[in-house]
Amino acid sequence: MPLPGGKKTLVQCDFDGTITEEDASFMILDAFGTRSWRQLFRDYQEGRITVGYFNTKAFSTVKADRESLLGVVRGKVAVRPGFHELVACCRRKGFRFVIVSNGLDFYIDEILRSLGMPDLEVFAAQTSFHSDGLKVQFIGPDGNYLDSDFKLAYINLFLNEGYRVIYIGDGPSDVPPASKSHRVFAFATGGLAKHCKETNLDCMPFTDFNEVVKVLESWK
Repeated sequence: MPLPGGKKTLVQCDFDGTITEEDASFMILDAFGTRSWRQLFRDYQEGRITVGYFNTKAFSTVKADRESLLGVVRGKVAVRPGFHELVACCRRKGFRFVIVSNGLDFYIDEILRSLGMPDLEVFAAQTSFHSDGLKVQFIGPDGNYLDSDFKLAYINLFLNEGYRVIYIGDGPSDVPPASKSHRVFAFATGGLAKHCKETNLDCMPFTDFNEVVKVLESWK
């Protein structure tokens, strides 16, 4: 879909599986959660439970401290090639770059800090650490708890603020916000790209961010 001219532009980007090549939350659950998290995740994938319920139940079994959990991901999560170039491109062109993720804020912040990018705007699940397990919750733009549609709530906010929105994602949870965007980039082998193909939703598949940058450079 062509972008309308004369509007401020925002890039809304997913984190796990999009910016990163693997899902950091899965690494944490594999290391410190119980085996039942994978069945919970299948229930979420098949629409039997919400993402809020999945995160609440799965991470309640994780009883390690912050540093122990960060040790699982620190230096072990690969970032997709071209990410620095994508952020630099957005800054040059005056595009607001925002990460909206179903992942957890503490490890996203740590990974971005390790990349030298601690100032990026991030909206993700808020995490607090307790002896009886992690407490994880999604807080929407209005300050209220959300059980689902976290990414959708934020794109609705950005659209209402008058932004033309470019969406970058990889999985099924990216489908609702992508469907409302002016332009969609979908990781080539993910669920979002599959949905776009099946429903004829206009999108550009990509394998690294340099492909996205090449297109964005030509936009005004």
